[in-house]
Amino acid sequence: MRTEDEPRDHACSVDLTFSSEHSQADASVGFAGLPWIVRRTGLPLLSVRCVDCPSRSATTGKGRFRVNANGKLLDVWLLVRCVSCDRTSKLAVHERATVRSLDPALLDGYHANDPELVAATLLDPPFARRHGLALDWRGAWRLDAPPARLDEAWPVRVAVEFQDPVPVRPDRLIAHGLRLSRNEARRRIKCDVSLRRPTTAGFTFVVMAPAS
Repeated sequence: MRTEDEPRDHACSVDLTFSSEHSQADASVGFAGLPWIVRRTGLPLLSVRCVDCPSRSATTGKGRFRVNANGKLLDVWLLVRCVSCDRTSKLAVHERATVRSLDPALLDGYHANDPELVAATLLDPPFARRHGLALDWRGAWRLDAPPARLDEAWPVRVAVEFQDPVPVRPDRLIAHGLRLSRNEARRRIKCDVSLRRPTTAGFTFVVMAPAS
């Protein structure tokens, strides 16, 4: 998974639905702990070179594993498909593993192509490192952000939670969620994490009143 300071932008959708459970505001600090949630809407593409064409993008498609038994040993692969030429490749999940070393429920999940197991495998950092994968999250995540009324009750404090490891730059996420320019967001935001460094960890920031 790419973690460098300046990755490509990751497109997302923003859901501004404000649920009633978050409707109580603390008048002294604006929307105290206003919750923002970053969640995936699908599986990211894989940035991986195809051996048959110039494409560097693959998809897990509907999500399938292949399990091959050789005596008491098992091989398990995650199948991925090139988005350009449809060539199918295998990414090893387990190699030459004994049957007894795998939990029966886990093995059943591989045979059933369990969607949650596909996601857990693809998003597993050791799996990505082992295969030299980078994940392309464009169009595969969204920000659920209740609407903040930025014309009153300053300062506004927002707590960002990641339900899935989507790498985003805080300044871009904040500007997008508040509908501000990135320059204005940087001027008005107080945050204890780097605004320009991608993160997958939750953080809190405070929006200050605009300069009069």
